[in-house]
Amino acid sequence: MTEIESILKAFDKATEAGKKVALATVVHVDGSSYRRPGARMLITEDGEFTGSISGGCLEGDALHKALLAIHSSKTMLVTYDTTDEDDAKFGMGLGCNGIIQVLIEPLPGPNEFRVIDLLRKAYESRQKAGLVTLYSLKDKRGPQPGSCFLLNENGEYSGEIPFSQKELVMKEAMDVIKKQKSSFKKYQVNSQEIIAFTEIILPAVSLVIIGGGNDVIPLVKMADILGWQTTVADGRPMYANKERFPVPSCQVLFSKAEDVLQNITVDNRTVFVLMSHNYNYDLSILRALLERQIVYIGILGPKKKLTMMIEELEDDGIILTPQQRDVIHGPVGLNIGAETAEEIAISIVAEIKSVLSSTRPESLRNREDTIHLRSDLTIENSK
Repeated sequence: MTEIESILKAFDKATEAGKKVALATVVHVDGSSYRRPGARMLITEDGEFTGSISGGCLEGDALHKALLAIHSSKTMLVTYDTTDEDDAKFGMGLGCNGIIQVLIEPLPGPNEFRVIDLLRKAYESRQKAGLVTLYSLKDKRGPQPGSCFLLNENGEYSGEIPFSQKELVMKEAMDVIKKQKSSFKKYQVNSQEIIAFTEIILPAVSLVIIGGGNDVIPLVKMADILGWQTTVADGRPMYANKERFPVPSCQVLFSKAEDVLQNITVDNRTVFVLMSHNYNYDLSILRALLERQIVYIGILGPKKKLTMMIEELEDDGIILTPQQRDVIHGPVGLNIGAETAEEIAISIVAEIKSVLSSTRPESLRNREDTIHLRSDLTIENSK
């Protein structure tokens, strides 16, 4: 499950048990860090963690700060400077070489359950959304508004912006949704300087796998680790069997090829991998998918198989556009020398991730620039 889903479930479990909790969120990074802005960790008053804000370096100290926030019912901003060579004060070598700003919000607190409500709405809507979190770097001891506003791609919003530049913040949130890239804006509110971290929140990937053979099992397991939602569709009852795929996030669909898409909701985070090992079944699905706006279609098998499919479609008068050809990946997966079902699953999920992220696969050691562009973390003045 995704980090947000894990946090929501942990929150519900904690509140049912009567435990107080706090939510720690990375709201800015200057330099390098293991986690980026938007990383979250839920902390209970008895020290249970869900999620993470670092590679394990900051969690211990964040626990103590979270307890202070819980007992004071006050949102607080904590700065971790991992550029300090004398980082023994944290009890370990951090090696991140960055300045990390972490906002810790008690739940319940001054804003009651607002941040959890916003995260829940973002998760359940399956829409792209912009989540606005407000904080002050210059006045860390002053009020920290925290996560307070959510706008989705349909223009529906929840929460409130507690100052007069609401229209500017809403416009920025919509720009973030369109660009699918988080932003940082600086606002002058009376005598206080407020930073608005507008975070892009994307729906979980919905992976539809056509075919329920043994080679699908590791793909379903890896997708589950990534927090993706999976559907396995097959027309053979011995393969379309939930017992073969006990992962909670996986749905199994027993269906004829021509009926599969009638039972699946397709959006811009839905991807398909055709691996039924039945040429006609896969071709029938591909024919139906070409009528939809699909962002990724992977086809297992040699390139000759895809060539045959395209030729057969052309014989039926279906000529693929350049855009349709571009979303079809056959043979499916990245070239990593995969042989086993597990290795092939790795190559498939890696290719899907790169397509959805609009990145070109390469070895990180060959990058001349940083892994994440520093310009993406620039705090700009609001216009």
